Amino acid sequence: MRAPKSVNALEELGRVRLSRSFFMRDFLYSEIANFYGEPNIPESPDLAIEVGKQLCTQLLEPLNATFGRIAIRSAYRSPTINALGNEKGHSCASNASNYAGHIWDHLDENGCKGATACIVIPWFADRYTHQGADWRALAYWIHDHLPYSALQFFPKLAAFNISWHERPKRAIHSYIEPKGYLLRGETGKSGFADLYTGFPELRD
Repeated sequence: MRAPKSVNALEELGRVRLSRSFFMRDFLYSEIANFYGEPNIPESPDLAIEVGKQLCTQLLEPLNATFGRIAIRSAYRSPTINALGNEKGHSCASNASNYAGHIWDHLDENGCKGATACIVIPWFADRYTHQGADWRALAYWIHDHLPYSALQFFPKLAAFNISWHERPKRAIHSYIEPKGYLLRGETGKSGFADLYTGFPELRD
């Protein structure tokens, strides 16, 4: 598929189904793009679709099935939009560090594919906001159940980046206390299943 050059072509891209519950259009919204009037359109749609399918089928669908509807806060960013967000100080890392991350349609420095989405799980956000639930409970649940590459947690709504990558890093980092890395390169079970007692069983 060529990069869309018309509304009709962009609509066709948006109709591409990435998994049972998700379409490409779900991942193209960007506040930065809207505010600055710049389109957020993949340069290489085929690669964006390929990695988007992996992100959705392996990570987002199981979360959606297990916890109920998940909300997508930020997902695909074109190189132009990501660079603009970095330049304007909108919490976007450099393009080079976001290839195979938020920039789905570019390989990273090692020639690998990947994709990232920032999501909120309302089921957990309510417990985090109103009951003081520990973000680490969700982090360990994901670590023990899903083939993620990286997780990064944020204070507002316990939103977090979740990444699929063909060479998984298995790293968890947080801006919520306790800040910093929780796990790095750990492939086995966490040993902290007691923290997520009461969580639903994994569904697919």
